[in-house]
This record gives sequence, structure tokens and C-alpha cells, in this order.
Amino acid sequence: MYRTGIMTLSDKGSQGLREDKSGPLIQTMLESSGIYEVVKTIILPDDIETIKNALIDWADNDDLDLILTTGGTGFSQRDWTPEATMAVCDRTAPGIPEAMRYASLQITPKAMLSRAAAGIRKKTLIINLPGSPKAVKENLEAILPALDHGLEMLLSSGSADCGQPVK
Repeated sequence: MYRTGIMTLSDKGSQGLREDKSGPLIQTMLESSGIYEVVKTIILPDDIETIKNALIDWADNDDLDLILTTGGTGFSQRDWTPEATMAVCDRTAPGIPEAMRYASLQITPKAMLSRAAAGIRKKTLIINLPGSPKAVKENLEAILPALDHGLEMLLSSGSADCGQPVK
């Protein structure tokens, strides 16, 4: 089981003015796969420093294998999730958001407006998902088939073909 955290980024959601539908959807999709255990969830405002601090805390102190964020990936003046993510990552994982955008472009041309990012901080994979439940579902469906292999490689003790998880 991969220890996972879900971070919803929404000013209104963090103030209780909007119901979070994306975070619970992510949790349902992950847990139904049988290989992800959601151990942390939170709703935070769209504040870059708050997001960075939470990502660092979860990756460094909570021993999470995977952090999925939802929200803050668009063009709004308050959308800073990709910048916060890349500021805390040691390495990038550009194929993940590329795959999400590609899959979404088959559905809507608006997918090109996503600024989602993905990267690795130490032994934690961090992936930005969109904020809407519809887009979350489409994007997560696009990456879930390969995600466990990526995590297996990330958590292995050596080369990509080693396959021995290390904690």
C-alpha cells in the first residue's frame, strides 16, 4: 500500500464556503484500486507559502509516498500550485502532466490551459490535479495505470529494474 495524502487548494473551500468534491473523489478512486492508502487530507487556501510548507511537511515528516493536489493549476491570479510544487521538488516528472493534458485534450481544447506539474521530493511523488471533479476523474484515469510502477521505481533501493522497495 502506498501512503498517500490529498491536498485540496481552494480559498473558498478552506473557509467553508465551498464543498470539496474533488478531494473525496480522488480518495475514492485511489482506495478502490486497492494499492493506495489515503492517510492525510487537508483543504488549504491558495497561498504559495502555505502550499510549499504543507508539501514539505508531508513529504519530509509524514513519510508519504504520494501527494496529490487538486486545484490551483489554472490562470487565476491565485493559482500558484505548480510553482509551489516545483519550488519544493528535487526532480521533475514532466511526463505525468503531459499525459494528463494529452488525455484531456481528447475531451476538450481547454485542457491546454492546465499548468499542472509533477515532481519528486526525496522519496515522495507530488502530482497536481485540476480542481473540478470531472477533470480530476479524467486526469487520474489517465495516469493511474502507470503510477504504481513509477512509485515502485521511486521507492526501490537502486536501479529502475531492482524493484525492492525501501523505506
